[in-house]
Amino acid sequence: MEENEKKIQDVLAKLDERQINYEMQRHPAVDRIDQIADLNLIHPETAAKNLFLRDDKHQHYYLVSIMPQKRVDLKAFRKEIGARHLSFASAEDMEKYLALRPGSVTPMGALNDTEHQVQVYLDQDFQGGLIGVHANANTATVWLDADVLSAFLTEYGCRVAYAAI
Repeated sequence: MEENEKKIQDVLAKLDERQINYEMQRHPAVDRIDQIADLNLIHPETAAKNLFLRDDKHQHYYLVSIMPQKRVDLKAFRKEIGARHLSFASAEDMEKYLALRPGSVTPMGALNDTEHQVQVYLDQDFQGGLIGVHANANTATVWLDADVLSAFLTEYGCRVAYAAI
């Protein structure tokens, strides 16, 4: 089985094991949120834009999922969460902590963070509604209730919180 397909199947198996309701859609690989317009997604308005950030000391890592039309004000976000200066984490850090490559960032990557080094923040605008996230590969998107996603990740020991982003 190809690596991406294995990643997708692992995520789906975990969701199925917990009897979590979701919708899944396969699609061509997308590396940026602006590419989703061409995909004819079933719920494009809730397909999360994901950022992998780190503080300036490389001590704290954050996976941030926001509504697709939003832009992140890193200064305001940093203040809200009480973090040091933030910037984008490297591809090497992404692989190390999330076992993901650029273009595939997703909260589901936190399942690979066995040391629980990454704090996941979901845009509070997702709370109580749908969120679409990659299934650890950028060729499949899974839609599920954001609160269920938060509880699911928390069950695996991931640190998850909502934030005004």
